[in-house]
Amino acid sequence: MKKFLLLLFVFSLVIFRGFAQERYLDRIFPNVNVQYDLTYGVNATVLLIPFFHEAVPQPLAFDLYSPAGDTKTERPLIIYFHSGNFLPFPQNQSVSGTKRDSTVIEVCTRLAQMGYVVASVDYRLGWDPVNPTKAVRTSGIINAAYRGVQDANTCIRYFKKTYAEEANKYGIDTSRITLWGQGTGGYIAMNCSALDNYLKIPTATNGKFLLSIPPNIVPMILPNVNGDVEGKSLGVVPPGSGLGALWGVPDGDTLCYPNHVSYSSNFQLGVNMGGAIGDSAWVDPGQKPLISFQTTNDPFAPYKHGIVVVPVTPPLEVVEVEGSYYVQQLSNEFGNNNPYALQSKSFTDPYTTAANKLNDGYEGLYPILRANPYDSSPWDFWASSNPNDTTGRKTNPDMSPEKARLFIDTIIGYAAPRACLALGLSCNLSRYTGTKNLDPATVGLNMVPNPAQDVIHLSTFTDFPIQSATILDINGRVYRTIEKVNSNQLTINRSNLNSGMYIVRLRFKNGEAFSKVVFK
Repeated sequence: MKKFLLLLFVFSLVIFRGFAQERYLDRIFPNVNVQYDLTYGVNATVLLIPFFHEAVPQPLAFDLYSPAGDTKTERPLIIYFHSGNFLPFPQNQSVSGTKRDSTVIEVCTRLAQMGYVVASVDYRLGWDPVNPTKAVRTSGIINAAYRGVQDANTCIRYFKKTYAEEANKYGIDTSRITLWGQGTGGYIAMNCSALDNYLKIPTATNGKFLLSIPPNIVPMILPNVNGDVEGKSLGVVPPGSGLGALWGVPDGDTLCYPNHVSYSSNFQLGVNMGGAIGDSAWVDPGQKPLISFQTTNDPFAPYKHGIVVVPVTPPLEVVEVEGSYYVQQLSNEFGNNNPYALQSKSFTDPYTTAANKLNDGYEGLYPILRANPYDSSPWDFWASSNPNDTTGRKTNPDMSPEKARLFIDTIIGYAAPRACLALGLSCNLSRYTGTKNLDPATVGLNMVPNPAQDVIHLSTFTDFPIQSATILDINGRVYRTIEKVNSNQLTINRSNLNSGMYIVRLRFKNGEAFSKVVFK
């Protein structure tokens, strides 16, 4: 039976891949251009404190991947965060830790071949995972994640600045930005949306981000010391306060330098391969849509709810966090994933089918089953061209490029159509729904007036009677559906729709067509 199901899955995948190649869904560009070691900002790192006894300014670097020969001048941007336990390579004793890890290069190259511009970014590192005091370990990781969120926001603003002030030299569309995190980078991608208010830190469940320093209780992060969550404000340890000891720096030291503060840190989509958020209360309605991949028995970062541990003997506990399962449960309940979920629920492709057997109906969640719990990042691999550490072979010997690329196929195959919807890229998704995408001219669609004030009148050719009509906003949110039309004529009243652009989706017996309408 298992062999039959496997053959059925492979057969359906072959059929699925038989569709015409399309930008943002397929690798249509054979070659990719890469610019190395560009700089998106400067900020204070604690990594060199043992040498300089203070935080020192660190250039924040990135490599930029773009499709070679592309004539499009505004492409959606993906900012990609590598893994590495918030520690430098090779001290992290991991197979990852740099912006040029084997997996990073593989994923960034593929995404650029699909038509995206991809920035593989470095971010500030440093904490003490083996400190004998749990509070110190907890403070260390929450500060490391906080700096990662600051750096992600800084990077977003850098690209918006180059768009406005440097004639968009990278050819990006700043209204379509995705944060994509791998492993440790998954913490950054998830928390950038969830940690949108500093007060979420000191008020977290059970006061887990508070330190007892008699006679006071002190938050592990203070915005006047660490800078605000966007990294837009200067962070300085108050002279004479004694607070510098919390971070191992002298009083008066600078912990955050603001960059590009006049620009917005807004982005449109998050993707995480592993990772977690600090507290379930951090997820609110209206936050960014998220696509999540995680192994269900990850021993280091929980898939549901649990404690982050340092993989030493014996393991050291760090802090309770929420994994992809509960984050996606809340994101679905709050409607945060609606920009893609309302349409992707009708997907019948092999990747969606496989995910839906395991994700309890939470759209955007792809659970990954692995027999070996230490195979918690099956997309990681070694390559002779990359100086990956081989320590991981002791617990996870099967980390071949061939195996990793199969998982990368799945990750991109599941994420690509959802990114198209979340970013409003107008991709032809008929291969995912089994529904034919009809050209409006083919069905004779006529929509007047457009722009409209109160009503719009639609008509189609006699051979294409309208079965139903749905009005969506440009983010994919459904406002109204009119069923059982069964006519070539339809009038739609504006009702309570605000001014702006909307999408009208018309369903026919043999497919569907889309058209834009503007209400003044």
